[in-house]
Amino acid sequence: VSWSMDPDEQELQREGFIEAFRSPLVHDAIRKGMLGRVAVAYFEWASATHQQVIVPWTVLDGPEGALAFADRLSRRPPGRAFYTSVSGALDFGVGLLAQSNVEATRQVIDISGDGANNDGRAVVLARDEAVRSGVVINGLPIMLKRPTLSWDIEDLDFYYRDCVIGGLGAFLVPVWHRNHFAEAIRTKIIREIAEVPEEPLLQPAQAKAHSNCMTGEMLRQQRWGN
Repeated sequence: VSWSMDPDEQELQREGFIEAFRSPLVHDAIRKGMLGRVAVAYFEWASATHQQVIVPWTVLDGPEGALAFADRLSRRPPGRAFYTSVSGALDFGVGLLAQSNVEATRQVIDISGDGANNDGRAVVLARDEAVRSGVVINGLPIMLKRPTLSWDIEDLDFYYRDCVIGGLGAFLVPVWHRNHFAEAIRTKIIREIAEVPEEPLLQPAQAKAHSNCMTGEMLRQQRWGN
């Protein structure tokens, strides 16, 4: 929820998750999953010190629970804060998983954002620690507008691929168009619940050099000198 996200983008992001948990396709995926239930929590993040749980841990074992989760999510408007700390979000997510009070067969952090890490510790350190603890990190890079601000980056999808996602079966779903947002989130959640082994949804036509995982920090240094 950093200031790089326009209010309409924030609303679109939130509504995408709300629609996903209201979708019969998601309800069916939960029912057909390994256990027939999942535990979910939703939090917003921005800087290294700004993370806020919007809906706490909730066990979903049917349409009623999923619809109630979506309703709770709809009651809190998105916040706004400075900077983008992907590393802070990952660290917070790992801590949140440890507080779930459920015995999970899989642990997944589902992270969406529109920029590179520019606050807190290096994102690869947080990513690698989370993966070593058994957590899978999947990504939803938001690429609805062309980079215009001084700390926007090209190819955010490649940055997420190289610097953010990780763990067994990790994948990402880039979002380039507003009318595809809700569908992308729904597809991502269904795939996470079902744990269907598929080819990555990101398939570049040609090999591309690895992203610089310190890009966000470098852009912040150039802009602010700190």
